Amino acid sequence: MAATRPTTPDADWWRSAVIYQVYVRSFADGDGDGTGDLAGVRAKLPYLAELGVDALWFNPWYLSPMVDGGYDVADYRVIDPAFGTVAEAEKLIAEARALGLRTIVDIVPNHVSDQHVWFRAALAAGPGSPERELFHFRPGRGAHGELPPNDWPSQFAASASTWTRVADGEWYLHLFAPEQPDLNWAHPAVRQEHEDVLRFWLERGVAGVRIDSAALPAKDPALPDFVEGRDPHPFLDRDELHDIYRSWRAVADEYGAVFVGEVWLPDSERFARYLRPDELHTAFNLSFLSCPWDAAPLRTSITETLAEHAPVGAPATWVLCNHDVTRTVTRYGRADTGFDFATKAFGTPTDLGLGTRRARAAALLSLALPGSVYVYQGEELGLPECAIPPARIQDPMHFRSGGGDPGRDGCRVPLPWVAGAPHAGFGSVAEPWLPQPVDWAAYAADRQSGDPASMLALYRAALRIRRAGPGFGDGPLTWLPAPDGVLSFARGDGLVCVVNFAAAPCAPPAHTSLLLASGPLDDEGRLPQDTAAWLRV
Repeated sequence: MAATRPTTPDADWWRSAVIYQVYVRSFADGDGDGTGDLAGVRAKLPYLAELGVDALWFNPWYLSPMVDGGYDVADYRVIDPAFGTVAEAEKLIAEARALGLRTIVDIVPNHVSDQHVWFRAALAAGPGSPERELFHFRPGRGAHGELPPNDWPSQFAASASTWTRVADGEWYLHLFAPEQPDLNWAHPAVRQEHEDVLRFWLERGVAGVRIDSAALPAKDPALPDFVEGRDPHPFLDRDELHDIYRSWRAVADEYGAVFVGEVWLPDSERFARYLRPDELHTAFNLSFLSCPWDAAPLRTSITETLAEHAPVGAPATWVLCNHDVTRTVTRYGRADTGFDFATKAFGTPTDLGLGTRRARAAALLSLALPGSVYVYQGEELGLPECAIPPARIQDPMHFRSGGGDPGRDGCRVPLPWVAGAPHAGFGSVAEPWLPQPVDWAAYAADRQSGDPASMLALYRAALRIRRAGPGFGDGPLTWLPAPDGVLSFARGDGLVCVVNFAAAPCAPPAHTSLLLASGPLDDEGRLPQDTAAWLRV
């Protein structure tokens, strides 16, 4: 049992936090029905406290038809019955806080489910009704309105339509799946509803909110056809968003809560605008996540990330993968170690031994960088991406691509907890909602807990050192001289991180102690290829 950590309020906790992402559906099944739930999470809170993280970010746990894994929200004030109840969520938030773990919930402002009461009312009310003004309903083009109102590309597959026609002939906009109608953020009721939802969860003790697809909600009211390079963009990163997030920030400040935005933008200056002092606190650093395992581009990504955050005084965030992205062990074991949704394919060859060595080194690299770090569930177990049988795939990304994209289910397979238990300890009775590989028990947390060379042991050691040792978290970074293919940087209080990407072993800088290494050093004390070390100099 982990010791209870202090709960002294710290307004800047988020600047250096390690935040663990919980995909509830696949975390732990408390009632044995094959689906993860809040009871399962509550039972594993001691594990998470012992791991050494500071906060838990939950993917949407709200009432949902689960067409898109919960990102099609039908009611923000109701926990989906598959997961539990609001009362149970309140217990989870309180029990986690007693162990020193804060809670971050997910809000999806761009769209709702087609089962949301607003959208059902809009369908029933018909063209020209006030109910339809909450969404983007339009007549079609063509002689009989048989063509979509515009040609905007889908976020799930560029070739898929973003419009669906309803029985009365009008069309509605959905940048994602047809079951996820986009909201009209020019309507004051949409803004008021989301501020009320924020207050609903902040009143229940959550410490922060992650904002899904944060750069998408505002649309050009004219809904013009898509022209590559047009400025302003018709639906991405529009200036109207900043006023929305300023209003949200005022709500968060009442409760001392924090925001993290999912902002995919190539323009660093525009990215930084979301992090101004009266808007979002932090935003996901997605360039680092998608970067290949190579010294030069990683150094560029780190340098540019820190530079774009500096003018607004916001801390950077670092993440290796999440519920949408190929797991690190698999991605780093491939010829192409970067990540791009457009290049995902079935049957990509992978060297899991190589990927695991690199993932271990990447864990120490990310945890040594300035700012906060997000760890997706199962990364601490070294889980690989799973090949899901086509008949069991559930992700709409797969279907919207015509079956060419394997989808995101491979990183969402239910976790293995106990090697000798049914379903590797995920749940006691029913088969998990996604199939687990036959070798899944080899990655079980109980088996790794007793192995000092395991990925779990590495994460626990790294998080223990990071929490107790000076120099980690928010603060400056100074690059140190290093051979080609080696990254070496200093943090505060004599902390140095070295990562060797090169084929030849490298000698670390002179140091007084070796705090931790991702793998064994050679007989001369040098770092082999794909090895990282933390030193105190």
